Amino acid sequence: MIPAGFEYHRPADLTSAIGILQEHGDEARVVAGGHSLIPMMKLRMAELGHLIDLQDIDAMKGIAVGGDTVTIGAMTTQHELIVHDGLGAALPILREAALQIADPQVRYVGTIGGNVANGDPGNDMPGLMQCLNARFDLTGPDGSRQVAARDFYEAAYFTAREDEEILTAIIIPIPAPGTGSAYIKQKRKIGDYATAAAAVLVGDGTASVAMTNLADTPIWSEAAGAALAAGDIDGCAAAMLGAIDPQEDMRGPVAFKKHVAAVVLRRAIDSALSRRS
Repeated sequence: MIPAGFEYHRPADLTSAIGILQEHGDEARVVAGGHSLIPMMKLRMAELGHLIDLQDIDAMKGIAVGGDTVTIGAMTTQHELIVHDGLGAALPILREAALQIADPQVRYVGTIGGNVANGDPGNDMPGLMQCLNARFDLTGPDGSRQVAARDFYEAAYFTAREDEEILTAIIIPIPAPGTGSAYIKQKRKIGDYATAAAAVLVGDGTASVAMTNLADTPIWSEAAGAALAAGDIDGCAAAMLGAIDPQEDMRGPVAFKKHVAAVVLRRAIDSALSRRS
């Protein structure tokens, strides 16, 4: 499996990266960790003339924990999410989810920006970002804008990002003190995508629930969150199971996926409730 020929670019700043995208149009793509794009190129499912590596753009790296929000550069690796003490205290669910992504070798290179930007419905971070009500910073030729994670995903591999825009950072509101959280994932083997995964936040009269790999986009259900906030766990599960749309594939038939989704969701709810303080 060898990709078609391409020209490799490694710009040192965001302006240069955007300029290359403008110059080459549909022939150019940016790459972060490369765990989604490179395999597609090897299989000839994606053929492009110009590959723009973002590794040298320091402005897209780092974690800043403020009083109300956490800002994470898109080129921050999953490993960095795991070992950052301040982030672990402010958003323990993020560390919990990152630890379940693939394996250590992947987590040392894979980035949070790459995980959320390409619209893969099997990735872990998109659903979690919806649960956390995160916002994505997008920068392009016309400047920067923010898009809510709950509005970003349109279909499998289709997002609100324009072709000449780069996702540069993620802004996440810090949950109120006492909020319980959990990310529970069921997968066939280490390194696999989820058969089903659930992200849950439960606070004082508030809740948020999202699920992964059970439709062509991550699913955040306002109705499920409202039911859980009111203490109606059965209503939460019913609302979420009504919102998902799993398809039969190598991970099982539809009925099996719905069963797994229900089990995973209830485990995540139980865990989040047990962590409230």
